[in-house]
Amino acid sequence: MLEQIAKMTGPSGFDYLIVCCSNLAAENYWQQRLEGTVLEVTGTKAAVLCVHEDWNGGAGNGLGTLYAFQKACAKGKEVGLDVAAAMEAGASVALYHTAGKGTRMAPLPGAENNNKPGVKLPSLLSLGSDKVPITVLECVMRQTSSYAAVRKGRCSVFWGDQIFVPSCGIQPSTMPADILAALRPMPTKAEWEAEELHQYGLIAVDSAGSATQLEKVTYDVATAYLPSDVKQCGTSLGSFSVSAKLMQALLAEFAVELAGKTASLDSDPHFWMPLTLKEADYVAVMGKKKTPEAEARAHFTRMAKFRKAFDASGGPVLGCVDVGASAYWWDYGRLGLYLENNKLLTESSASADALRTFLGIQERKQLSTSAPSTLLDESAVMLKCKIGGGRVGKGCVLVNVQAPSVDIEGCILVNVTSASPITGKDGLLYNVVDEDASGKLDASEVRADVFGPGGDHMVMRSEPSIDGGTAWKDVVKGNPMSFEGVYKKNLALDVGECTAIAAEAHTKARAKLG
Repeated sequence: MLEQIAKMTGPSGFDYLIVCCSNLAAENYWQQRLEGTVLEVTGTKAAVLCVHEDWNGGAGNGLGTLYAFQKACAKGKEVGLDVAAAMEAGASVALYHTAGKGTRMAPLPGAENNNKPGVKLPSLLSLGSDKVPITVLECVMRQTSSYAAVRKGRCSVFWGDQIFVPSCGIQPSTMPADILAALRPMPTKAEWEAEELHQYGLIAVDSAGSATQLEKVTYDVATAYLPSDVKQCGTSLGSFSVSAKLMQALLAEFAVELAGKTASLDSDPHFWMPLTLKEADYVAVMGKKKTPEAEARAHFTRMAKFRKAFDASGGPVLGCVDVGASAYWWDYGRLGLYLENNKLLTESSASADALRTFLGIQERKQLSTSAPSTLLDESAVMLKCKIGGGRVGKGCVLVNVQAPSVDIEGCILVNVTSASPITGKDGLLYNVVDEDASGKLDASEVRADVFGPGGDHMVMRSEPSIDGGTAWKDVVKGNPMSFEGVYKKNLALDVGECTAIAAEAHTKARAKLG
């Protein structure tokens, strides 16, 4: 596993990086940010092409992938780059989807002004002359860079909040399309039910290496749909790659939809399932998704015709790239998991050591100062902090924190400036500026500050147990508005401008602290 991490952090990465953002402001933010960090993040000075999805109602991740690639090709030509031709000639291309509200992570994405992939993790990057916390997206880019060497002439599509370390090495791509999955021998019915596999998207692989895509089905339904010679089955990571030839074929097939920007198609139900299932099975599965039978049959017929035109021999189109049943999986897509995986950095285990290695924090105290009297637990992680005294207890992770003193245990503090002592247990402070020196800053809850133009500074509170997806429309903890309200308020703002405003708020508050 450490060998795989060495590849991720080594000098090998994709030739082209495409980032699909939610709006033009996010596109501009990430273009500037990644041009400054891409070499340190991926080990390669890749060409960065950030685009945004200006699509009526959302394209879905299938058409969204094609549209983002198409826009990146157009943007590349403006600066003399022919991405499509380069990929056909053997260049490796990675495309990262970053859209989404991040409801389950609330209130953190709100504190990043809806920039969900910009949520910070405990690691430092050089940006200009400064050291700044790494983002989730940059971590995903670092992790996935290890696939570049075995994906020449392909476009690899990844999601912006999944970080994993394969337990079976980096497997090559051999089919026109493939999906990442954690494979294992075909489970029995008892294993299927005990592990609740009906809750996951699944990939099954037959003796010829051809994969079949299924979404959240029971064991009986799966065995009815799958080929009789299935050898392996596993949970899908969703991330896929396509050859240059298949990318061009898909762009041609869906040219009308891409030009009109009105349809919405996802990769699993609209690309891979009709290409791997029988018609009756596909219609039945889509019926469970409330798709009318006539619509499902028409789409299946379209994709069957597409497949025949793509390869008249009828050979396999979709394969599977195994990440191993024992892969490390660090998910930051929920508030509870954000806390859990950051606290993992303070533990003594193989996976904790692997995560510290991946983030480059084998040395747990970096660019940090504290008063000689400060009690620092040996498990704690402190990156770029200035602490006047007190106690940093077991299970604490502090990133870019400045305070006169602390008395904390099991706390995660990221980008915090406080004029008063910070005290508490098992909480999370994120992007907090507290200039009230008369009391104490409570770190026993979840607090994330949101900054906007005109001196707008809003404090949002939550609890580790609150699921932002469930409580999205609710006003919790006496907040001035709901998480959804923050999201809607941020929609009209420029994320780059707001990020600069937040940074200036920290700078001014720290100048007063001395």
